[in-house]
Amino acid sequence: MDLQIFFDDFLHSEGFHLLTQDLYELFDCPVMIIDIAFHVISWYDGGDFQDKPFQGTVESGELSYEVGSVLLGENASDAHDGQYIDIPNSPYRRRFSALYAGDVHVGYLIIVDIHRQLEQTEPLIFTRIEAALAKQLMTRLSRDSQLKNSDEAVLLHLLEGRFTDENMFRLQAESAGLASFSPARIALLNLEMYKTMRHAENRLRNAIARLFPNSRVLIFNGTLVLFFRKEPARDKAEEFCRKNNLRMVISPRVHNLFHLPQAYMSLSEIMEFLVPHIPGPFALYAEPYYGLMMFRHLSSRRDLILPAVRAMGRHDRHENSLYCLTLYTYLCCHHSLQETCQQMYTHRNTILYRIRKMKEEYGIPLEDPAQHAALLMSCALMLLDQSPDTLLPGT
Repeated sequence: MDLQIFFDDFLHSEGFHLLTQDLYELFDCPVMIIDIAFHVISWYDGGDFQDKPFQGTVESGELSYEVGSVLLGENASDAHDGQYIDIPNSPYRRRFSALYAGDVHVGYLIIVDIHRQLEQTEPLIFTRIEAALAKQLMTRLSRDSQLKNSDEAVLLHLLEGRFTDENMFRLQAESAGLASFSPARIALLNLEMYKTMRHAENRLRNAIARLFPNSRVLIFNGTLVLFFRKEPARDKAEEFCRKNNLRMVISPRVHNLFHLPQAYMSLSEIMEFLVPHIPGPFALYAEPYYGLMMFRHLSSRRDLILPAVRAMGRHDRHENSLYCLTLYTYLCCHHSLQETCQQMYTHRNTILYRIRKMKEEYGIPLEDPAQHAALLMSCALMLLDQSPDTLLPGT
């Protein structure tokens, strides 16, 4: 098919049905257009195409969390220019590209590359097609101010940092029906382990709806952002993650939805640290890890480490001793010898011996409260280099 037929239909129609048929004939590949909340706008597969994820999406009217998290994974930033992705339960890779009308993100184009030939197509052809589809989708969104997905669109735009003014966000939120939306907490769900499991379409969506009723979920940057309307029960969250092979980090209480991007950034950073350090699924609250994240941001400032602590760190490294960890734990336990022993599973006499050595050989000023913050930070920076696992809460 000539590309001109696609543009003729674009100029003379307001919908997407003809356009998806034209693209199918142009590339001889199934095509799907979805909005930014991953709801299906239009699709065409020629009538005899068999592919479980594709048919599952058509039947449900939206991408499953399983497929969406793969499409918006580590290379999500490349979607503006188109990326090729393999997804579970399908022998066919997808060409996945974001649709932008100006600087407004309005949806995605998915082409199932059944012949593995799309990469040979002139990139300018995709650029022109995507621009036309974005304009058509933007026209539709502008015309239909009551779209059921507009609330999700506002939340996604908030996460993308498109609202720099809180008043403008409030206006958009009210028009989208979010005026009364006040989540108790949000959680970040990492699906890297889950994706290796061959579950049926939308299994995760159904599990979330059953265990956390009235919650809201968005797919963003390959992770799920879960909004709890009520305080989540920790045991229920832990059981949910264990059964589904998931990792979850739960935020502090949410007081202002406009600060969602900052909360998401903090959860992402904590998740990034925890994944390589904690094997298996988990459901954890974020608060105990904020101090550790602050120390990580200071990890390049080794000039801030007190000389005495630096000397202890060198001794720890050469002799495989635990002076820095003992001092860090002792300070975190507010100078409680009993709690320090319990945290380190170490005999009282051993801890007393180390504390005496700290004072006598390294001149650690344990009696000077003004030095405690600097000592704590210095020990944390040393431990981040030597054994970051020891800084994990509860270890």
